[in-house]
Amino acid sequence: MIAYFNKIYTKGSECFDRDLDGYVQNASKKFIITANPETLMIGRSDPEFDNILKRKDVTIVPDGIGVVKAGHLLGKKIAGRVTGVEIARTLFSLADQYEKSIYLFGAKKEVLHKLVKKIREEYPRAVIAGAQDGYVRDRDKVFEDILEKQPDIVLVALGIPYQELLIGKYFDRFKKGIFVGVGGSFDVLSGTKKRAPKIFIKLNLEWLYRITTEPKRIGRFCRSNIKFLFEIITIRIKRR
Repeated sequence: MIAYFNKIYTKGSECFDRDLDGYVQNASKKFIITANPETLMIGRSDPEFDNILKRKDVTIVPDGIGVVKAGHLLGKKIAGRVTGVEIARTLFSLADQYEKSIYLFGAKKEVLHKLVKKIREEYPRAVIAGAQDGYVRDRDKVFEDILEKQPDIVLVALGIPYQELLIGKYFDRFKKGIFVGVGGSFDVLSGTKKRAPKIFIKLNLEWLYRITTEPKRIGRFCRSNIKFLFEIITIRIKRR
């Protein structure tokens, strides 16, 4: 667990937006993982995903407030959350500003269709290099298409850890590109699903809004977060 926190981005969303600006302008190659407690707990139980999280070329950003708070308990001064939704919005804006290309992979067909339509309307100078829903049988074939097109930005919404494992499998074969696993963000970005009200976001209670509006998440949320909290407390006690 400590190895993950040694890689966590600590400077907050405004600084990360500036970093993204530089990456896009310079056609950099970056692999970004948005992490909540569940992400890190999957890494603890899945050796392949653990290796992905520990890669030197991976940047882990604190998507969940639980990761921020845990960092503080472990002596890491993390400025705040850096969410997948906001990263995607920033990248759309930068693609529009610098006329860069985007490839979208994931979500349902109708969600993806709405998102492509929205990007074309709101970010007209951004180039849609490709868009494929997440229900395709051969995901490797999709990544071969992405590899051939070499887009500047690749957003993969297949859920953790599948999106990161797939990116990790092909990442070394790309010459450029910002790769981000964004989970269920396409639903929010397309307008299909509402994001939490601003007051929830401001108070870092977006997780509470999510589990109250989607009760099926409660079991999974509790299991991963309780285990995560227990592990963080154990590490803190051992350090004393």
